Amino acid sequence: MGFKTNLDRVTAQLALHTRLKKVTFRSKPWWSDLLSLLRRAYNSALRFAKRNPFAASLLASARAARAAYFKAIKKDKSDHWSWFLASATPPNVWTAKKFAVGRPPPRFPELPGASAPPEPNKVLLDYIFPGELARGFDTILLPYSSCPELTANKVAIALARSSLWLASGPDMTPNSVWKRINRVASHLIHHLVAPLVAYGSHAVTLKRADHIVLDQPGKACYDSPSSFPLIVQLQSFSKILERIMNLRLACVARAAGLINSHQCGSLAGLSASDATTTLTNKVRTLQMARNKVSKLFLDIKWGFNNINPAARCGMMKAKGVNAYIVSWTKSFLSGRTCRLLYPGSPRVFAPVSVGTPQGSTLSRLLLVIYVSRLDCEIPQGLMLSYLDHCGLTASSASYRSNIQILQKQYAKIKAKGAALGISFSVPKTELIHCHPNRDKTQSPTLWSTWMERFLHPRLRSGGWATGLHPQCEQPLTSSKG
Repeated sequence: MGFKTNLDRVTAQLALHTRLKKVTFRSKPWWSDLLSLLRRAYNSALRFAKRNPFAASLLASARAARAAYFKAIKKDKSDHWSWFLASATPPNVWTAKKFAVGRPPPRFPELPGASAPPEPNKVLLDYIFPGELARGFDTILLPYSSCPELTANKVAIALARSSLWLASGPDMTPNSVWKRINRVASHLIHHLVAPLVAYGSHAVTLKRADHIVLDQPGKACYDSPSSFPLIVQLQSFSKILERIMNLRLACVARAAGLINSHQCGSLAGLSASDATTTLTNKVRTLQMARNKVSKLFLDIKWGFNNINPAARCGMMKAKGVNAYIVSWTKSFLSGRTCRLLYPGSPRVFAPVSVGTPQGSTLSRLLLVIYVSRLDCEIPQGLMLSYLDHCGLTASSASYRSNIQILQKQYAKIKAKGAALGISFSVPKTELIHCHPNRDKTQSPTLWSTWMERFLHPRLRSGGWATGLHPQCEQPLTSSKG
């Protein structure tokens, strides 16, 4: 209660003394001072023409001023569009496409049994957050003696790593405001955050989030909740505390063995390029030994939401993680609420059985810790992970043997995932057979019944993959890269 009262005092002062930035659709980046002069001349000539309706010269002058004004507007628009396209970069090329094609109207979630605008709210919540509601953090709060003291410098480091352009959540306070407050009064944020870290608690007022429901383009129909992905917006002040705990947990996660050595996601010094380089080097090494190499890529279904908070905290406690970090993580993951935002939504906060809020920096690290139990050793192969994506690589004398190896490994990972409440997305599963450049012959026809049994009858064949479709018994070939 004390934290909420102090935070409300700060936000009230911000609302009282901070001028809000007004963004209007009338803002025109192509506007110039010349257009302002032409508009003033046109309005003046039009007023004189209206006062003297029988003066032909004034009417002709008004028409000429109008023509000059709109001609200049057309020219400035064309010049600005040409400049925008000439200076387009990869980040804003999609903005150019949006301007050229136009934005399609938003689709209302028309779900079975939910016709009125408020009704899809419960259907979407039950689909996105299945399972029982996570219980709140009801333990008596006591300060932990093992908790290192939080300094103002650590708060400044966490704020420095926060982006200025991230959208704010329900608090409607961007990171730029908190950064400016910390520069003016560095003790203010430090005094608000330090007790939460010391007591291992995440305030209830920081557990609210907005989930923006979007319509995913390219879908054949929109009568299923899976056609509407979410963008999660957390409160800006909560992200400050989450970054502080993320820095502390990352330091002890590797030392405690909470992260497997094949994970490349959300870890300092590692990225997707490292995973690509490792996989490419491993495949070429296996091919040099005259082996056939196959890869199976898996995607965890709703990886951030289908995670048990109690099981995750139990893993951390069993590995000897500091008690205040375990306590804060349990508080952070339990008792959360969210509201769905879409046209006609009731915009009310509802309790959810969320495993990890997807928009948080700490959530990616917690997901990496949770899925570490899926790691397995593949003889003459490799398993790589990037957050909720897994890649299994197998090699042998034939592609048929690779399929059998991948079948056994998939069964093991599936069993481990079932114990953790994790399942894999079948449509996103891909099997790839790698062909070396020296192999100019067509690969043998493959028949694998395990694709039907464990994966999907329409398992895609990507990259250099060649195989046989289980239903049509026709070779699937693609060009070599």
